[in-house]
Amino acid sequence: MTDDDEAAFDEFLAARSTSLLRTAILVCGATEHDAEDLVQHALEKVYRHWPRIRRDNPEAYARKVVVNAAISKARRRKIVQEITFARPPETAADAPDLDLRHALITELRRLPPKMRAVLVLRYWEDQSEGDTAALLGCSAGTVKSQAARGLARIRENMNVAKEVTR
Repeated sequence: MTDDDEAAFDEFLAARSTSLLRTAILVCGATEHDAEDLVQHALEKVYRHWPRIRRDNPEAYARKVVVNAAISKARRRKIVQEITFARPPETAADAPDLDLRHALITELRRLPPKMRAVLVLRYWEDQSEGDTAALLGCSAGTVKSQAARGLARIRENMNVAKEVTR
């Protein structure tokens, strides 16, 4: 790799590593340690292919590696167990309703891995349907249906929880 490539990679790393970690935490529904491992794996792949992907969209490539690794990890487990969910890094803009945020994250982690990935990429990361479909290697229709089903499950579970607490 050239010095120019190294400098560009360092700049990418400084600018996007926190965003990738947040995505990994949300998508894999695991501890921050597991999410850091996924991000490290993704950044290793990005670094190896940097001269080729640098001109395209290295963040999308890294995000795709994180999402695919999280889904593969979940598939390998025979019995999916409840996972301790680390909170994503907080910023001043994210502070408003922490109880609602916690409830949403709790419901999000109850969803199957691919459905969770669709919701995180589509709504938390604000990706378009096409971008989400490309990242997950599925059709835009699959993204739409998975998003609709996931949101319906979350709404239903939150309504049930609200009725129970009354």
